[in-house]
Amino acid sequence: MMQALGSLPKGAVLSRIKQTPNYTSSGFENLSHTPTMAEGHNFFKVMRAFMNKPKGAVPSSVIPSIQNDLNRLPDGNPAMVWFGHSSYLLKVEGKNILVDPVFSGNASPFSFMVKAFNGSNVYSADNMPEIDILIITHDHYDHLDYHTIKALKLKVKQVVCSLGVAPHLIKWGYDATKITELYWGEKTTIQNIQLTAAPARHFSGRTIIRNRSLWSSFILKTESHQIYIGGDSGYDSHFKQIGKDFGKFDLAILECGQYNPAWKYIHMMPEETVQAAIDLNAEIFIPVHWGKFDLSLHPWTEPIERATAHAQKLNVPYFTPLIGAITQLNNEVPSSPWWRNVK
Repeated sequence: MMQALGSLPKGAVLSRIKQTPNYTSSGFENLSHTPTMAEGHNFFKVMRAFMNKPKGAVPSSVIPSIQNDLNRLPDGNPAMVWFGHSSYLLKVEGKNILVDPVFSGNASPFSFMVKAFNGSNVYSADNMPEIDILIITHDHYDHLDYHTIKALKLKVKQVVCSLGVAPHLIKWGYDATKITELYWGEKTTIQNIQLTAAPARHFSGRTIIRNRSLWSSFILKTESHQIYIGGDSGYDSHFKQIGKDFGKFDLAILECGQYNPAWKYIHMMPEETVQAAIDLNAEIFIPVHWGKFDLSLHPWTEPIERATAHAQKLNVPYFTPLIGAITQLNNEVPSSPWWRNVK
């Protein structure tokens, strides 16, 4: 368990972190004032609520999925395979790009906590192809999983992550020379893939010590396409600024789920997810951060029902793929409400 906690930044990385404009003695700060707990809420109220979760927080039947050979994803336009929650594989310009993989079956340092929904954990590190770029948006357990990262080590060629995340990976055996840490606004190019770190409104930490590493969204750009990799974020003006700075996105992959009024500043409500897609000038968006783990107080289907209803109202295009399904841009992809067939 201690290994899974990772490692805090020190030495040269810590010195670099301390030079960034939004780092204080308390750690990294968001662009806007962002209390972890919203006004009128406190830790004890939230704990009581978690002890009395509503019916339907966890599905009682199996989550459906599709088994695809990930070594044979189509070439041409960018393709995506969602693995539940915020884990997904992109194939762009012939490169395999894996984002925030969590395949161990739980989103916690303890194997008996935050278990994946039945049927949602059907893909593993063994199923992954060779990974050209591994992207880690931030260091929370539902985005950075010790067992998965260890199992993937021999398949990963390069890692791009938020500033301060690399010490975890290095502790777990990754070669520091293969890791690029980015601060907001910094970019790196790996062959024909350009990645730029951009702001998000969230927090970090794997223990009670918080915000010593950064949380980010990423802009993936090629000569012909641009994709927004959202990570976790509360709604704020940064979405509109990113849309203004970068122009149209062919696809935005956005958090939708694990929200609550008590922590509304660090996780978007579903309607805000739709607005973020609008702010980003996205041609189409895919809601993620739902469908695998029970980390909040809402029924498990509420995020996708609210987001799709609002998207339909505003005529905002979206995809809602099954776990394991191949979604390819500019191809017709059915977006049926498959979750309604799950009890």
